[in-house]
Amino acid sequence: MVGLVLPRLLAVPAASRRSFSVAARNVAALRTVYWLLLASGFVEPLFYLLSIGVGVGTLVGDLTLPGGELVSYAAFVAPAMLASSAMSGALSETTFNFFGKMKQMRLYDGVIATPVRPFEIALGELLWAMLRGSVYSAVFLVVMVAMDLTTVGRALVALPAAVLVGFAFGALGMAITTFARSWHDFDLVSGVQFALFLFSGTFVPAESYPAALRWVVEVTPLYRAVHLIRDVSVGTAGWDGVLDVLYLLAVFALGLLVAARRMGRLLYR
Repeated sequence: MVGLVLPRLLAVPAASRRSFSVAARNVAALRTVYWLLLASGFVEPLFYLLSIGVGVGTLVGDLTLPGGELVSYAAFVAPAMLASSAMSGALSETTFNFFGKMKQMRLYDGVIATPVRPFEIALGELLWAMLRGSVYSAVFLVVMVAMDLTTVGRALVALPAAVLVGFAFGALGMAITTFARSWHDFDLVSGVQFALFLFSGTFVPAESYPAALRWVVEVTPLYRAVHLIRDVSVGTAGWDGVLDVLYLLAVFALGLLVAARRMGRLLYR
């Protein structure tokens, strides 16, 4: 899957420039109200961190990780909030907003009259989604460092990990949106997103679940994202992090490929 996507990303510089032009269009179209919506995407996980990670954490105490490391509950929850924030920011941009541009505004009907192709539109929208997600992640990591939940060095490694999470969920959200028929279809997407948020090792270790449920949890993309960022932020990263990275890269490549092909069918019919 990655082999199918990388040639399109690297082989033709003009394609990359056209993708950046799509992303630049979104930046140019920003309004003051939209900036407020962007800020809300950061405030929500911060409230979760303060209320559950810090508030409930005083009752829970420290947690022992699978490797035997002892961490505070706030340090355990914070990386999960970072991963969830990256997921939410990417999905918000590549589901609701992307659907509105494609189905309601018919924005891309005019774009394909230019040399820009569906794959370049998909990549440009994904780049824009990740610009938003990267801002969330960077600010959240600053808060984590200020609260002594991680170190500066670990935060610098966690940032590209969070960006990868955003790319994976952004591509996945875009692929799903190309199959959506109406706004009502996103009720199901929101339900699945909330279930992932609750049951991806976010608030309790995955080892706490029954064996059968734990297997389901560990194959979900948000769990792999939480696992990757948590290991980096608390300093327990090992070779199993390579599996997390490969998993997220596969989700990104598959999602982008499906989104590009579906957009080609929808826009050229």
